[in-house]
Amino acid sequence: MPVTLCFDFGNTRKKVAVFRDEKLKEIIVLPDNDVEAIQSLIRKWQPVKSILSSVVDHHPAIEELLSINTQFHKLSHLTKVSFTTPVGKPESIGADRLALAAAAVYFYPTKNNFVIGLGSCVTYNFINKYHEFVGGAISPGLEMRLKALNYYTAKLPLIKADSDTSLIGYDTTTNILTGVVIGMAKEIDGFIDAYREKFRNFNVLLTGGDIVYLGSHLKNKIFADPELIFKGLYAISEVNNP
Repeated sequence: MPVTLCFDFGNTRKKVAVFRDEKLKEIIVLPDNDVEAIQSLIRKWQPVKSILSSVVDHHPAIEELLSINTQFHKLSHLTKVSFTTPVGKPESIGADRLALAAAAVYFYPTKNNFVIGLGSCVTYNFINKYHEFVGGAISPGLEMRLKALNYYTAKLPLIKADSDTSLIGYDTTTNILTGVVIGMAKEIDGFIDAYREKFRNFNVLLTGGDIVYLGSHLKNKIFADPELIFKGLYAISEVNNP
């Protein structure tokens, strides 16, 4: 069965998902020396196809390497997708958001979908049942908020995220965690409630590594899938790398 490598280069980590046919087999976090790591992946998996979603400046040799060894596609506003983008500047939509929208349309094609990506930033993405990416919002992510409190103050420490967070903090650490983790959960629930007033029925899809910290604090019903972006990349690859 053919192998497809789906690369997601985010602001925090560079990762690759290995698909054998339609099944996700493995997810790998790439080291800093990503060119050599990708060479090793190609030797190991012998991929037929590859796709790259990148929101960072990556080494140009990566695209050349993938182009030589696979049917390669780089995600951009020129990519063929299964939805339209009737927004002011479709070329400004991030590659990660395109992948999330593609996954929503692929898995829930008859539904309105509200996809929330928990990465370096929180992205809110609404795709209606007519397969139109209407738009959404962007706000700071969990780690960004924690770092900002430390960076812009003289005495607040840098705290690591924790899912075991209560509504009322009892010291500096727990006060920060309550403000950031519970605050983000309330923000997400607030957006969901506001969209529900406007659009009534829709799926809420939550994805990204920070689900483990936020998922249990949300009151709204969600479909949590940490790997949704990779499934979207695979779907896009199938369209652009037939």
